[in-house]
This record gives sequence, C-alpha cells and structure tokens, in this order.
Amino acid sequence: MTTADIRDLQKAKTSAEPMEYPTVVVAGQLLGLPISRVHEVFVTSEITSVPLASPEITGLLNLRGRVVTAVSLRRRLGLPDLEDSQRRLAVGLEHKGEPYGLLVDEVGEVLKLDPKVMQPTPGHLDARWAGVAQGVHQLENRLLIILDVDAVLEFTAERQAA
Repeated sequence: MTTADIRDLQKAKTSAEPMEYPTVVVAGQLLGLPISRVHEVFVTSEITSVPLASPEITGLLNLRGRVVTAVSLRRRLGLPDLEDSQRRLAVGLEHKGEPYGLLVDEVGEVLKLDPKVMQPTPGHLDARWAGVAQGVHQLENRLLIILDVDAVLEFTAERQAA
C-alpha cells in the first residue's frame, strides 16, 4: 500500500463522505478498486505476448499510443483463464510510474460506501483473495473485497526473487 493510499484511507475514515469504488468481477467475486487509482476502463485491443514474462503478464498493448502492460487478475490469483476471451475488459492503473491494464471478467458500477463500515479482511477468506485485499464491505447480498492495487501489481519482485 502506498503512502497516498494510506492517507486516502485515513482521510476517508475520519470524514463523513462516502468513498467511491469502481467494481469489477473476477471468477464470480465482486471487487472494488479505490477510485483514486483507476484511470480508465477499456476494452483491450490486440495484446502482444512478451517472451519470458511472468505468467500473470499476458503481454503489452497499445492504448492510444502508450504501451501498457496487460496483467491478468485471474492468473495473478492462480485461477484459470476464461474460455471465451474475445472481449477482454481492463482497468487502467498506474504502479510505480508504469501503466497497467488489469484484465477482469466484468466491469460493474461505481459504489459509494461509508469507509467507517469497511471491515478488515476476514481470516477465513481464501489466501489468494486475502493477499490482495485492503478490507471488505458486506453488501446486502454479497461481499465486496476492496483490492490493494499495489499488492496486485507487486508480483515481479516476488517472482524474480524466487
């Protein structure tokens, strides 16, 4: 988690204003991303594979003249790829000054939630989800996991060290 993320969370918890979370779905799980980290949502074009890249990196794509690293959230979580991947949706993020396109199954709506009711990540949550979660919100009929974008995109150093 970056210093900016920590400040955003602290500010949000002390203010009465709801925080906004664009939502996505991966493997049936509803996920929220801090809106301050999301630059855009887009449909991917042709992705060029990168030899010897980590399995999570599906390749590089050209987004309006900018080279963006496409990262599969499914692969990052150790889940199989979707069978039908004709229309790939991505969330544009930045991490350590580099642009990324986080590939997801579906894109949902933006939810406004009270940061005071965000709960810590439950201990019984699958380790794959828990490793990339900042916390959770219990919605009316499902659990919303708030993604820690930095944890999701910190796979390179871990893989190289292994």
